[in-house]
Amino acid sequence: MLNVFPRRHLIAASVVACCLLVLIIYPATDAEANRRVSESVVIPVAQTPTAVVEKIEPSLRWVEQSVKSGDSLSTIFSRANLSAADVYKVSSSKDGKLLRNLFPGEQFRFGFNSAGQLAQLQYIQSKLVSRIYSLEGGSYSSELIERVPDTLLSYREGIINDSLYLSAQQANLPDKLIMELANIFAWDIDFVFDIREGDSFSMLYEEKYLDGEKLGVGNIIAASFINRGETFQAVRYTDSNGNSSYYTPDGLSMRKAFLRAPLDTFRVSSGFNLARQHPIHKMIKAHRGVDYAAPRGTPVYSAGDGRVIASGYSKANGNYVFVQHGQTYVTKYLHLTKKKVRKGQTVRQRQVIGTVGSTGYATGPHLHYEFLVNGVHRNPRTVKLPQADPIPQKELAAFKLATAPMLTQLAQSQTASELAVTEMPPGTGTSTASAN
Repeated sequence: MLNVFPRRHLIAASVVACCLLVLIIYPATDAEANRRVSESVVIPVAQTPTAVVEKIEPSLRWVEQSVKSGDSLSTIFSRANLSAADVYKVSSSKDGKLLRNLFPGEQFRFGFNSAGQLAQLQYIQSKLVSRIYSLEGGSYSSELIERVPDTLLSYREGIINDSLYLSAQQANLPDKLIMELANIFAWDIDFVFDIREGDSFSMLYEEKYLDGEKLGVGNIIAASFINRGETFQAVRYTDSNGNSSYYTPDGLSMRKAFLRAPLDTFRVSSGFNLARQHPIHKMIKAHRGVDYAAPRGTPVYSAGDGRVIASGYSKANGNYVFVQHGQTYVTKYLHLTKKKVRKGQTVRQRQVIGTVGSTGYATGPHLHYEFLVNGVHRNPRTVKLPQADPIPQKELAAFKLATAPMLTQLAQSQTASELAVTEMPPGTGTSTASAN
């Protein structure tokens, strides 16, 4: 009967029969393989930092876990079906203590070998920073992987229509750059009382990119602010000691020895007045400072570098801190909710020394701030503040060489923007923000 069929048909039928026989005899093998595949978490290479992708062992089975709010290393390992012994083995290794402080959004990738052991752990803190723990000889070694993003310069400008913050937002500036811009010019411009409609700003700043993806913004490199017709310019410079700060084009520090105001968010509720009627005692009593009304808990900064000469409580002042700055200056901070420093402690400018409150004789939450020069009270809002140190003479040539291109690029961007507005067709309007 079989002789009726051609030889090639018989061979094909034999192959099919053999395959069916194998499937019947070994069904569990395929089921086990399917189970293992379903347990594995596929890691999309596109979402994995390049430097980490290069470290992935293709022979390992990979499982991924994200850090959630309230997670500890133990809970993350437990979700990856690892025991307390595994947690101890990794956390007790060199650099294992770095796994104690976890933040939501960070990533863990667990690589298991064929024996089910954790052969590699990838702790991805961000797109730029990762740490890899590898099993070698029964213990884990670690390797830090850091990537450097590409930095490009961008330009923004804006015109003040109301507040600096709202106008800068209209110019598509992120909050980080708005705060940095305010901090750069804070010693020369009072952004609560000095700002006028029509004032303007422009800046060059860094944008960070990795593999073509924008990560965020960096530092302001050069900036200009026109306030009441007066132009202020600043440029960032890193000196020979690696310290970065902002200077005028001539090398004078933008930073003064003292902050004009020792807190960021405020309104002046009572000015410097030697003939003021006290709001509680209803009698004429000199007000030898300035009251800054602000929400309870607002951070209060030390106006300058110095040493705490008093930190305590009195019935009139409430919680207070006094800071001595060299031999000439003393600043006083009264009615604090909390004190953050103690007597004898050295403090730096903008270090938090307390928080706004209403302790002592106070009708509401505010900071009473006093500024003394050689023991005499001066108006903190109008007293001439001493300048911080300028660029040293021996480094001035290097400063000019490094900053001149940035200032030139800022000026060219401003000119290009002005020309673009001038050449706009009639009736198209003007723009208060631009980017290059």
